[in-house]
Formats: sequence, C-alpha cells, structure tokens
Amino acid sequence: MAEEFNDLMQLSSSDCILLSYSSSISRKGDPLSISIILSRSKKACRIWFPTSSRMNSLHYNLPRFSASRLQSFSGVSRKPSLPSTVPTTLGLVRTTDHNSRNVVQAIHGSKSDIGKESIKTEGKSDVYSQDMTEAMGAVLTYKHELGLNYDFIRPDLIVGSCLQSAKDVNRLRKIGVKTIFCLQQNSDLEYFGVDINEIRECAIKSGDIEHVRAEIRDFDAFDLRIRLPAVVSKLHKAINRNGGITYIHCTAGLGRAPAVAVAYMFWVLGYGFNEAYNLLKSKRSCCPKLDAIKSATADILTGLRKNPITLMWCGDDCSNVEVSGLDIGWGQRVPLEYDAEQGSWTLHREFPEGIYEYKYIVDGEWVCNNSEPITSPNKDGNVNNYVKVLDNNRDSTSAEIRERLLADDPDLTKRERVIIRQFLDELAAEE
Repeated sequence: MAEEFNDLMQLSSSDCILLSYSSSISRKGDPLSISIILSRSKKACRIWFPTSSRMNSLHYNLPRFSASRLQSFSGVSRKPSLPSTVPTTLGLVRTTDHNSRNVVQAIHGSKSDIGKESIKTEGKSDVYSQDMTEAMGAVLTYKHELGLNYDFIRPDLIVGSCLQSAKDVNRLRKIGVKTIFCLQQNSDLEYFGVDINEIRECAIKSGDIEHVRAEIRDFDAFDLRIRLPAVVSKLHKAINRNGGITYIHCTAGLGRAPAVAVAYMFWVLGYGFNEAYNLLKSKRSCCPKLDAIKSATADILTGLRKNPITLMWCGDDCSNVEVSGLDIGWGQRVPLEYDAEQGSWTLHREFPEGIYEYKYIVDGEWVCNNSEPITSPNKDGNVNNYVKVLDNNRDSTSAEIRERLLADDPDLTKRERVIIRQFLDELAAEE
C-alpha cells in the first residue's frame, strides 16, 4: 500500500486532489477513515479504507472530469438523531448515523445541478427506505428518484406511490383515473420536495379528475386504525361521485395506501378480508398493517370506547422521564409527571381496547420498566414494554365480535356489512 501511495504522491500537487472522510461508526464499532486521491492526468482514483489492522486499496479508472466541478453532498436524515438502538412497533432496531453519509460525484458539463438533485433525492430515498423497513417489519425499498410506480389491484382501483409533479396528473388522466386519493401529510410532501398545490391546481384545471386528501400518519398503526373509517368513508363517497379509476397513494405505496385499499374492498365491495389481502399481494409487493384494519372494523361495530391506564416509573434519581410508542408513535414522546411524595413518575392516559408497545426514555436513555409487562425478544433480542387494554364494561356480544374480527381469517355477516356501509355513508365529511 505504501508503494502505491508514494506513486500517486509523486504527482504534482496541482494534479491530485485528496479527499478524506472519517466516521465514528463502523461495523465493528471502530473509527472508520477513508482516503481518496484523484488524479487528473491519470484519470484515476485510489481509495484506502481500513480492514482490521491492514489497509485496503481500490483503484478505479475515471472518465474525464473537471476538478473544479467536483462536489460533495451530505445525506439528509428524515428523522431526528436517535440512540444506537431505536424502538419500533416490532421491538428495538439498531440504526446507523445517517448524518455521517457523504457522497462524492464527478459531475460532467452542464448537468451538475441535475446530478446534485439526483444524489440528494437518492440519499433521502435510502433513509426513508430504512425508516420504513424498521417501522413495518419487512424489507421495503422506495426510490423516489425513479418516479411514479403503481399497480392495478382491480380494473378500477390502483395502488401506487406519490405524485411528484403536475405531469403525473396528466399521466394518470391518460389511463382513465378520475380520483387521485392522497394519504400523505404535509411533512411527507416536504421531505421529498413535492409541490402539492401544483398537483391540485393541475387536477382542477383538467376538469375531469379530482384530487382528494385524507391524511394518515406514516409508519403509525394506531393512527391508521383511528383514521381508517373516516378515510374509507371519504374514499367511498369520492368514488361514487367520480366513477372511473381511482388512484390511492401514500408516499411509497407500500403501507398506508394498500391498507386503505384492503379496508375499502372489505367494507364496501364485499370481499372477504383474506380475499382482499391476497388479491392485493398478488398484484403489488407491500406490507399493510392488517391488525389495524381488523381493529378498525371492530371499532365500527362495537364502538370506540376508551379506558384509563396508568404508567409509572419509580425512582427519584433522574431528572426527566418520557415515554414513546403507545398511541403517539415512536417518533413522539410524552413526559411523565413527578410525584415528590411517592418518589415516582406517572402518566395517566385513556386508550381504546388493544395492545400497545412503549419504551421509557429516562434522562435520554431508552429503557424498559422491569415492573411492567415486556414483549418477547424479537429476532435481534430486543424488547419493549407493552400494555393490554381491555374494556371491562363491554358486553359478551361485543367481546365475541371483537375476538372474531381479530382472528387470522375474519369475515363479516350480512348484517355487519349493512351496518358498516350505513356508518360510512352517514359519517360526516372531513374538511
């Protein structure tokens, strides 16, 4: 390696560019350092990186480039900095420091701005895909830079990724889409730089396609459960109003949109639950939260009553205690109140019937409370606390309905289908 390094260093200083990158994170926990030397005259680069106690050198021939146009771009994290282990609804998942990613690209001619934007978008897609994989419990990938992607689930129903510009509206019009049903929140749009106003204005000007928004929080099964009846009601009414083909989308078209499509087919079109899900999966690889759909179905039929619970962290040797998970998602935190007389921290809250996982954050450290129920270890050996909320006032009939609908292969009676359709028809329209 020393000979190779000296060979390049013998070149004139005006001929070489030295790039160095250091990170405190590597697979083995040791500091990672990379050195790159670029040569104009030799049109080549060498990259040195450590492997155990030795240095490896990689050599690449490069196309002609101008050193003055060499630019570096930092990856952008979609979420705030998290500890090395971050809880998800499936347990703790180890993360890497997305902010340490650095990308160097040789940019040719007048395409520098395009290349820069492509690299930035690709970096955001990578971070989003990792967030999605952690939250959904399946390996999922979304490439925003590749544009619109979708699949016909039925001849009149499409599930796909988000629209990125007015051009996508016109593209969907050409295949007969009459309703574009958007589940994204403003934060989702801002992350990828999507101008929703441009898209909506294009739909309005077209005169024959309606853009409808019905927001659901990304990667949040509880919000999906709570929002699903209102969202499907809005979808049902839009389809009745517009006819034609309906395009349902979230950001990637892999979680929220598939879940809404399954619920619509189950509640409105008369499909069995597994029949709707199997049809969806035969057309598009995705990972909808099925338990959220089942729970939402039971909520419609038995009511959505909330029940009080109390979480407690004992100890006066800390200055701040918070909790994450529960019904707020893993991206949010709720502080516990300190009771000096009891020497403990408490949180009083009401939840609908269900099972909720959570984790305490004590002075910034994510920990479990060993005095409260703990989940079984996931494949990585990580665990969360959980609370099972039961409605003790529920009658036996309601309990039977909920138990049946939360089973592996739930189905609805004819009477239940009538009740759900009536509920969706009568639900007040959202703004």
